[in-house]
Order: sequence, then C-alpha cells, then structure tokens
Amino acid sequence: MASPTRHETVTGPAPLLALAGVTKVYGVGEAAVRALDGVDFEVWPGDFVAITGASGSGKTTVVSILGCLEASSAGEYRIEGVSVQALSADVLAALRNAKFGFVFQNYNLLSRTSALENVALPLVYAGVGRVEREARARAALAEVGLEGREESRSNQLSGGQQQRVAIARALVNAPEVILADEPTGNLDSRTGRDIMELLSGLNRDRGITVLMVTHDPACAAWARRRVVFQDGRIRSDTRGEVAA
Repeated sequence: MASPTRHETVTGPAPLLALAGVTKVYGVGEAAVRALDGVDFEVWPGDFVAITGASGSGKTTVVSILGCLEASSAGEYRIEGVSVQALSADVLAALRNAKFGFVFQNYNLLSRTSALENVALPLVYAGVGRVEREARARAALAEVGLEGREESRSNQLSGGQQQRVAIARALVNAPEVILADEPTGNLDSRTGRDIMELLSGLNRDRGITVLMVTHDPACAAWARRRVVFQDGRIRSDTRGEVAA
C-alpha cells in the first residue's frame, strides 16, 4: 500500500500510529534527561521505516512508546485515531499483544526452552488453547525457515536462527506492526542480510508495517523511509528507493 502524501493526510483516514508533541523525560531535577522533545511522527499502513541516530538520540525511546512499552511524559499518542492515554492498563496490554510484534537485538528468548514454546508464548498470554498455540507456532517457524527445528532449545541454535525464532514469535499473533530494535546488532553481515531479507519480505508480501531501529547504514538502506533522530527530535524524514 502506498503511503499518502502530506496533502492527503489532511483529509484522508487517520494514520496507523501518530505521535503529537510527544516528550519523554527520565529522572527529576538536575538528573532529568529529556530523551524526546516534542516529537511529531506518523506511521502509515505498509510503511517500512528505518529509525537511525547517534546513541542517546531518542530512537529506542520512540519505538518503546510506539509499542506501548512505556508512556510519554507529555503529548499524545494515537493508534488508528484512538488515544492511548485513555486506555486502561488491561486494555493497553491486550492491544500491545494483538497489534505489535517485537524483535530485539538480544533475541529475548528463554534459553532452555524449545523454539516452539518460545514462539507460542504470546499466545499463552492471549488465552489461546494448547492445540491452536502449537499449530500457529509451527506455522510461524516454518514461515521463517525453521521447519524441523521446533524442539531445538535456544542455546542449541545459532544467532541467526535465534533471531528467526524471535521473528516467528513476533509473527504468531498476526500483528499489523513489527517493531525491531537493532535486529542485526549481534549478527555477522551475511546473517544480518538474511534477517533483513526476511523483514523486507514480510513488509512487501504480507503488508506488515515495519519500524526498525538501527545504527547500520546497510540495514537502513532496506527501508523505503528513513527517519534520523538527534537530541530527542526528528532531524530528517525522507522517502526513497530501497538501496539494498
């Protein structure tokens, strides 16, 4: 799906995700750190966005807020036009589990648990029965190329395989958005390219919106939209051809 132009956003449907004047402050008094400083940011269905910037620029903080992992200090966050601030903690948790899939640099897998059990974990929280959980987890593992490794424990898998398990876990609830924080940060360049091909295919073929934090220009080149943060603000927001 093509993203709307700035003119079209005025009269068209609401964006999938929208931040308006969002600020995030950690600490108080002299120890306070302003991680985000009045950020306006919109994400449209089908976007593939690379978020880059120096360490401490606010890029990871903005993704944490977009994924409802933490709240902003000021400003408004809307998901499909609905204000997140108005939602109860239980509703917010259910929304997070249904709407988003998360992929992290360190995989965040249970090390002595099978790939199948790791992938099925979000379905446990969603109250899905065991038979359906297992079937959906197997399908997700097959989608990322790990059919036959369902019973392998995380500590028996390579880094690239562990990240594929993490992506399968992100997919198992059929999310609209994948939020990936340095998904290739612990991988060599060849394995990192494999992971980027996988994320790119999910965006292209399934229409899943992807927001990816990365410090690697080679990874950012896979995205059609590139947003650069600096000192808690957006320095640039550009669209272009995929260079990868």
